[in-house]
Amino acid sequence: MDCSEDRFLGGRIGVRQPRDGFRSGTDAVMLAAAVPAGAGEEILELGSGVGIASLCLVARVPGCRIQGVEIAPELVTLADGNARANALERRVQFEHANAFALPRPLRREFDHVFCNPPFHQSAGEVSPNADRARALSDREGLGRWIDAGLARTTGDGTLTMILRADRLAEALRAAPQYGVCVFPLWPCVGEAAKRILLQIRKNSHAPLRLAAGLVLHDADGRYTAQADAVLRGVTSLALASPRL
Repeated sequence: MDCSEDRFLGGRIGVRQPRDGFRSGTDAVMLAAAVPAGAGEEILELGSGVGIASLCLVARVPGCRIQGVEIAPELVTLADGNARANALERRVQFEHANAFALPRPLRREFDHVFCNPPFHQSAGEVSPNADRARALSDREGLGRWIDAGLARTTGDGTLTMILRADRLAEALRAAPQYGVCVFPLWPCVGEAAKRILLQIRKNSHAPLRLAAGLVLHDADGRYTAQADAVLRGVTSLALASPRL
């Protein structure tokens, strides 16, 4: 497999990922920065790809442990190699598994669950690259991803997802009535959001919260100071729903 070598969090994390097919980038870093994990907590990533989001999260939060599951075995192999290359293999492991049919040892509760579901609601124009088609075409629907994530979340834990903004209505129809926070990622001031972070605190009684979100770029196209700090791993995204 022809792979590129890319770096994240200001160079702290190095990964190999396929040059062809679905490639992780800013979305994975933002997703990891939104998970309200703490030291000693156990976390599950559904659809972990080559492991970029999980590796960014364990690098940002010392003492947490992550289990990633991925349906494509070749991506699991890359993810395991990426964990070893960053000396993080004791804190994050990856397993070949279907997110909707987890092996028995993973059918337990985690402090937090996170995922980057396929962006497109239906297959549409399917990529000839099998990995890219699987990563981009959501044949299951967001409701099934939300149900799968919450089923594995502790009683007051969180499920965090990054989604295309135009799928927000679908997500809210499937989400619980309470404990939901929507965090837009604005491309720049005055432009509509293309991505949102959706976080659900399980069993919360807090009303829906629409956060101010984050502006990614200045007018000159450079990252804003706030977005750059997140991408370099200096700060996280504080959008955890209240424990109410």
